[in-house]
Amino acid sequence: MHVFSRFRLRNILQLATSFAAVALVLASVILSCSQPANALPAFARKYGLRCSACHESWPMLNYFGQKFKDNGYQLMNDRDAPIWQNPGYWPVTFRITPIWHRVSVGKVPIDTYQSNGEGGSQPTGNQVIQRVTSSGFDLSGLDFHTGGTLEKNFSFYLLPSSDNTASFHFETVMARLDNLFGSPWLNVKFGKFELDNLLSEKRILTLTGNGGIYQLYHFSPVGDGNIWGKMGDNQLGAEVMGHSWNDRTRYSAAILSTNDGQPGLPYGNAYTGFFTASQAFDTGKAGVQRIGFYAMLGEAPTTWLTSGGTLLGSAAIGNKGFSREGFVGQFYFGQHVDLQVVTQHGQDSVWFGQGYGDLIDGVATGNNTTGTTLTPGSRAPSWNGVLFEPHYVYSPQLIFIGRFETIRMSQQSTPGTASNLGNISTYTIGYRYNPFMTSRAGFAWHNEYNWLHQDGTGPMVGLTSANINTSELLIGFDFDF
Repeated sequence: MHVFSRFRLRNILQLATSFAAVALVLASVILSCSQPANALPAFARKYGLRCSACHESWPMLNYFGQKFKDNGYQLMNDRDAPIWQNPGYWPVTFRITPIWHRVSVGKVPIDTYQSNGEGGSQPTGNQVIQRVTSSGFDLSGLDFHTGGTLEKNFSFYLLPSSDNTASFHFETVMARLDNLFGSPWLNVKFGKFELDNLLSEKRILTLTGNGGIYQLYHFSPVGDGNIWGKMGDNQLGAEVMGHSWNDRTRYSAAILSTNDGQPGLPYGNAYTGFFTASQAFDTGKAGVQRIGFYAMLGEAPTTWLTSGGTLLGSAAIGNKGFSREGFVGQFYFGQHVDLQVVTQHGQDSVWFGQGYGDLIDGVATGNNTTGTTLTPGSRAPSWNGVLFEPHYVYSPQLIFIGRFETIRMSQQSTPGTASNLGNISTYTIGYRYNPFMTSRAGFAWHNEYNWLHQDGTGPMVGLTSANINTSELLIGFDFDF
């Protein structure tokens, strides 16, 4: 009888939990229809705008928000200059995300043990391949945003950021001269900043480990020593950017130190250029569509000088080339549906493909010194990829998100390597619900699932390397103040 009672109680608790979850989702949808949508912190407090003025869904910008950003965080009126602001105004936003997530990684080699005959165990020297799953409550890092204008047409942005252990670094530190000679076609930015990607990774709507980045922006072939061609990372350099008065036509050109945003000149003398251009056009009720292109062309070191056999970190020479280029599209289908598309063709020098490159962080497998030769038949690795990200914006407070990315190797660096080694496919779905968004604070209930598949990067199973499948389910409260 007691067993039956416990069984029935467990069923009742499970049913109640399921009902509560469904009820919460339904309540979220209902509330999203009735709650007013106001502005977000910092800039909203300055101008008194509603959130829907700048954001398709926080933190993703809409057309007006992109124009506001391109103008140097200005509306081009008298309220832009700090002298006209309330002395109590402080343009600061804190953002952090407490979460619960479940991460499952397939094909992990696990040591096996056997009894040692004394009540303990000892390793057998063998391994089994199995899936490893963990779950629990966690935190994201903390972002401390501040930005705006120092004077009309003098803008800035500062973002000290930490990981979830409170280890801080400077994610963004930049100042910009806006509308030089009275023209929106000439704006100059200097410091550490996000590259001018039309699909911004810093305003990404997803948070999981693999879904919270754009794989296209960070991809490197297996065994490649190039850590510098990462379009998603903030970089150190200078940028010239311009746009038409209505922001329909825009361009940018940046010169960057090839150091992946790391201070202190750790990689000698190497530079990278990043170039973009785009054109928007009105299609009536469908909305404003935009198409553009980007190109990242750079050099990075493969040779390192030594002193007494010790690597000199800043004495990097032997620069070799790499490139990333592609097209971008932002397509709207009425008020509720849009689709973002990014393509990419990437190529690294044959030296990077053979593992030469960043020795400082231990990424590269060898040190290219004077007289080093490559293995006969070595080739420059290349690949192609595409990203599709649709959104259904029920209201500024409720957005449903999807994403599909796939990257396929076109040429491996070493002949005989499996043609699909390192190929990636990943799917992400989720939604964000904002019960309120005021000029003082923002809050989002975030739910997301990501699944990633990569070919040939797992442990050896027989004569071939296993494929890796990783999944993550995440639920969290994403808030800023």
